[in-house]
Amino acid sequence: MSPSQRPADAGPESALYQEVQHFYGRQMRYLDEARAVEWSRTFTEDGVFTANAHPQPSTGRAEIAAAARKAADQLAEQGIQRRHWLGMLQVDEQADGTVRARTYALIVSTPRGGKAAVHLSCSCDDLLVRQADGNLLVKHRTVERDDLRTGQ
Repeated sequence: MSPSQRPADAGPESALYQEVQHFYGRQMRYLDEARAVEWSRTFTEDGVFTANAHPQPSTGRAEIAAAARKAADQLAEQGIQRRHWLGMLQVDEQADGTVRARTYALIVSTPRGGKAAVHLSCSCDDLLVRQADGNLLVKHRTVERDDLRTGQ
């Protein structure tokens, strides 16, 4: 298929798609390496992280970093390594220049000396914004664990 024959929504070939893939690669490494401050800096200053597993959203980098630090400390105490794998990425640039990025996430847990196993399956819906320096940041993230979904 020649480039002129590709469907208009052939996202995987786009530069934006690749940019978002690289962004998530960095962001998930920060989280999996317990680098809570660096991870929180991938959100806007007033960014929001909401999840159907949490009673309240985390708002702002300080809250997002604190929540990530708490989770990382608990995992370290338990001797568990977590890895977040994001896939089935859908990227849609909006008319206002923001980017809606949707993925499925598998969270794998490996206990020290044990076998890796899928811990959770989730969907992740992000609103990404471009900063003056050109970098993308998460303005709003919604994570929905599949086991906690109500209705469809």
